[in-house]
Amino acid sequence: MSRAFVFPGQGAQTIGMGKALADNYPAARAVFDEVDDALGEKLSELIWGGDIADLTLTQNAQPALMATSIAAFRALESEGVSLNDVSFVAGHSLGEYSALTAAGSLNLSDAARLLRIRGRAMQDAVPVGVGAMAALLGLDFAAAQDVAQKAAQGQVCQAANDNDPGQVVVSGHREAVERAIDIAKEAGARRAMLLPVSAPFHCELMAPAAQVMADALAGVEINKPAVPLVANVLADAVQDPDQIRDLLVQQVTGSVRWRESVAWMAGQGVGEIWEIGAGKALSGMIRRIARDVATRQVGTPDDIASAIQ
Repeated sequence: MSRAFVFPGQGAQTIGMGKALADNYPAARAVFDEVDDALGEKLSELIWGGDIADLTLTQNAQPALMATSIAAFRALESEGVSLNDVSFVAGHSLGEYSALTAAGSLNLSDAARLLRIRGRAMQDAVPVGVGAMAALLGLDFAAAQDVAQKAAQGQVCQAANDNDPGQVVVSGHREAVERAIDIAKEAGARRAMLLPVSAPFHCELMAPAAQVMADALAGVEINKPAVPLVANVLADAVQDPDQIRDLLVQQVTGSVRWRESVAWMAGQGVGEIWEIGAGKALSGMIRRIARDVATRQVGTPDDIASAIQ
């Protein structure tokens, strides 16, 4: 039985995340210091004692969540847990950058700067209020795609996140997404509701942000990751640096194929998945996708103590 490490995406952020790690592990503290230096500002102060509305801004949440994930990963490493015991890494949306940093494909400072650029570009791609995202609960991916197609009516409405067998997120123009909510309810969705996000991620409206990321990634060194990355847009493993660069660009407008990614890992013999960083949203999804796969959250010193036992 093999193990995978996965890294959370936006929505997992909380004020104070990673503080106990930094207080207890010098390796974790060093991560936050390096991210602060890379960004030229004290992001750590916002993470540990700022306002949640400021932390939730995409340009802050993305590097903050990556920093917290890598702090947890470095703390684990300092206790003797390494990638030698891991078959795959994966991340949900921005978590893909955390996964690549943990696997040595991106260096930490580059990842922080890329996520700051990515956050700003995704926010700037669509004026506030023009786009929206909605979660459709109780419909599978094919049904959600059908809903999105019917709702588009000349606008953009796409299935953006295939999270688990009963949760799909659609993204696009606000009017189209609101139509999708009504159509989904008629199609038998258990619930359908707008999400509190500032932009319509992972759809065609993000094309300007994809171009920004293509330019930003062109100037960054990407190494072969120490273990394969299960990429969001492929739901398959990759290790070629040029392919990873292309996939990170495609990911901005492409669907996050999380359900398929987890099912693929389970099919490769992964029996245990550790969620490294803030929150436990991915663990819940994993249990709904692959019931035989054990999950573990690693985001606090207590979590690390229990993991190394």
